[in-house]
Amino acid sequence: MLETLAGHLDGIAALAPTWGLAFVFVFMAVESSFIPFPSEVVMIPAGFLCARGEMGSVWLAIAAGVAGSVAGAYANYFLALRLGRPFLERWGKYFFVKPEPLAKACETFNRYGAATTFVCRLIPVIRQLISIPAGISRMPLAEFTAFTALGAGIWTAILAFAGYAAGRSVADISYLELVTRGKEAVSAHAPWAIALALVLAAVYVALRRAFANRLRA
Repeated sequence: MLETLAGHLDGIAALAPTWGLAFVFVFMAVESSFIPFPSEVVMIPAGFLCARGEMGSVWLAIAAGVAGSVAGAYANYFLALRLGRPFLERWGKYFFVKPEPLAKACETFNRYGAATTFVCRLIPVIRQLISIPAGISRMPLAEFTAFTALGAGIWTAILAFAGYAAGRSVADISYLELVTRGKEAVSAHAPWAIALALVLAAVYVALRRAFANRLRA
């Protein structure tokens, strides 16, 4: 899939000065929903084009990516909220929600709580599906939005700056090679981002429990 999508980036890049941010929003919304789509193909080239001055500020690209990610996550959240787990387990396979990853996402959410919607935004495969158990469990929308935006913000920033660094350091490169190099750079640093997310989530859980215990005292 990566090779196929990267092959179409030349045509899309030509429209980047006018429609680049809109493309980032739409494609990241697709990536964050139940439709399989690699975010690397969106945010790494976006950062690259920003570095070349062809798509405005990299921060605007990141903001568009986060907004798209939240919009796509909302689609999963409200779908799960309306339909429930039994429907998704039976019929989800017909719109890319397979039973095994869904069960894993639900198990993770039930075991570790709401903060998983933040941490899991940095983990492939489960990143898109973690919004579903949040909807099934009727997680408060404000809390879901905050955690999703924070996790998506870290992920899109990592990808965008990987592309931005490439745009600053190489004279010419194909989009397929750009995405491949960017993925390798991200993979090398992803464990640190996940570790940081786990620490932040643990701090949040500890503070929330302490606050709840204080209220009960």
